[in-house]
Amino acid sequence: MVVRKMQDQRGWAFNLAVVILKPLLLALTKRSWSHGERIPESGGCVVVLNHLSHLDPLTAAHFVHDHGRAPRYLAKAALFHNPVLGAIMRGAGQIPVERESRNAMGAYDAAVAAVREGQCVVVYPEATITRDPDLWPMRGKTGAARIALATGCPVIPVGQWGAQEILPPYTTRPHLFPRKRVTMRAGEPVVLADLAARERTPEVTAEATERIMAAITAEVAEIRGEPAPAERYDMRIHGDRFKKRKGLPGQEER
Repeated sequence: MVVRKMQDQRGWAFNLAVVILKPLLLALTKRSWSHGERIPESGGCVVVLNHLSHLDPLTAAHFVHDHGRAPRYLAKAALFHNPVLGAIMRGAGQIPVERESRNAMGAYDAAVAAVREGQCVVVYPEATITRDPDLWPMRGKTGAARIALATGCPVIPVGQWGAQEILPPYTTRPHLFPRKRVTMRAGEPVVLADLAARERTPEVTAEATERIMAAITAEVAEIRGEPAPAERYDMRIHGDRFKKRKGLPGQEER
């Protein structure tokens, strides 16, 4: 793997996080990074991933950082309400999302602005950790597609696997030893140019979202060495098995 030199503006909090977290991740995980050079070296882009664990934003950030970009996440606005954590997240350039509110559109505008300013925005299109019983990517939400269609930026699908073995979904007790392998594999940019040229109808946005999820799923299938299910898990149809069982909150980002 070729590690790129960071080109993005980082900020004090980002530099602090790298100093603290990267050595910790290096010590606690084995890594298999594939095709990270497909993430553009500069310029606005959206990196889209499947979501397996509360830990995987850190391992995904490690992957993106190792390939020369400073990841900008859409994060729950509640995290910014804590004075210390909020200052750190703002200092690291993260973007607050106020779900289920009239301010939710502000997160979309902020993400579009960040991409247009040349930043690398990381989005989990599923909007929450997958509820699929076998941890395959679920049906996606439209946020990443809308950002991409509005900006015309490259959309890089990344499949990931392994973080769930360190911190299983919706648990708080990590399994640190023996060290687990985290695999990240980037795909070719999702083809959306034909859709960006069309009127922005719900059908066009849905098609863009489906292409994004299909690309992510293809990378996950390649990592796992097995075919993905023919039907994507959809909480509107199949329900939220974690929420029903544990009374957990639902979606994290629209």
